[in-house]
Amino acid sequence: MTMSDSDVRAALHRATDQLTTPPDLLPAVRRGGRRRLVRRRALLAVAMAAVVAVPVGGALRLADRGEPIEVASPLLDEPTRGDLAGDQGYLRQVREAWRRHLSRGEAVAMRGEPHVVWAGNTPAGPAAYVAQRTRTEPGVSEPGGDRNFAAAAFVEPTADGPKVLTVESVTTAGTDGNSQAVLLGPERDVLVVVDFGDPVVFSPRLRYKADGRIDRDFQPVPFRDGAAVLPVPPQRGKITVALSRTPVSALNMVHIANSSAILFPDSEGSGSPNPKQLTYTLPGAERAWGGDPAAAAEPTNQGENPLTPYVDVAGNHGAGDGPLLTVYGTTPDGRRLRMETIQYDDDPARVVATLAPAESPFTAVASGFADWNAPLPVRLRLPDRQGVLVAAEGATFSYRTGAGGWRAAGRDAALLPATATEVRIIGARGTTTVPLTN
Repeated sequence: MTMSDSDVRAALHRATDQLTTPPDLLPAVRRGGRRRLVRRRALLAVAMAAVVAVPVGGALRLADRGEPIEVASPLLDEPTRGDLAGDQGYLRQVREAWRRHLSRGEAVAMRGEPHVVWAGNTPAGPAAYVAQRTRTEPGVSEPGGDRNFAAAAFVEPTADGPKVLTVESVTTAGTDGNSQAVLLGPERDVLVVVDFGDPVVFSPRLRYKADGRIDRDFQPVPFRDGAAVLPVPPQRGKITVALSRTPVSALNMVHIANSSAILFPDSEGSGSPNPKQLTYTLPGAERAWGGDPAAAAEPTNQGENPLTPYVDVAGNHGAGDGPLLTVYGTTPDGRRLRMETIQYDDDPARVVATLAPAESPFTAVASGFADWNAPLPVRLRLPDRQGVLVAAEGATFSYRTGAGGWRAAGRDAALLPATATEVRIIGARGTTTVPLTN
């Protein structure tokens, strides 16, 4: 089974229960595996560019087990902020909840007292962010010289009192790899973002342009007294909110502490679905690609990845339930052709075609949406009269121009001539003819 980025987070969370890693560990965990699903293949060059290994509970990939050194940190050395900073009764409840949480099962040893970094009222009830120094400060192998020195977590309101969410290691490299936000309330419609000192922007909704590109409107997060509390659309089972430090990028993504719990509410489940992998190589592709395109190294560009506009670099998503389709080919003028689908959650699947002359970067040239319920799920017209790319699993294609005769075009996927006016699909649903004039 292949796993999406969020699958790995969910697995880590279930395996470690109390102490788990910030999400930036994922690139290192998945670095040697086959990159697929939500941010697969070329998408990973955009969405998984950061390589920051943070230990799970101070026990994963340790370079040494160092003695404690006093590390100055705003998380631990500044007064509690928020409108509940003076509510000693609530702060005491938070500290007690923190100690109870760490006392269940094996946990890294702490020293000193837990420090409530922020405590405030929200429409979902009182919430907090708490941190505490660790007894030892083991080094981590990436980045070199970095050390764990504390643990931190959000605290959410429940009917039974404050509840500590996933506890994360904090390293001397800073808090960029730590969750900075949490979604609260029964509908997860209250967003709390703690102020770590850098400007943050957020987008409450994900939309798509007509050609399938990501369409987000980001606005500054209005921090006040240590945090921002924002109303957002309900986020149960699907997260449309995105957060990032500026400028917006995968490297600057702000992580949401309970994203895995929201995307995979059944903690005993297997995570997101494992979509069917469909890979088709069109006749003649080997000549343009210099061998089997599916076995070749994934194409990379110097500069911006051509799929960047189609990737929600600051979003949190599970894999869709549609197939993951990749088609390799060559155009009549000899350029390498690659078409692939991208799908988030239950959103429509998108298809993107990229072209590249030999030894040149790929460029996105055509895109749109796939309809897996249609007789012809994928149809993309390439520019410069390079043809019409069609795909339908298990179907046989033929085409004609005007009133001419039908010509066979292969099975599963085909690149039809630009002059073709109709395509005939013979599949499990029978025979269907689709016009290609638009």
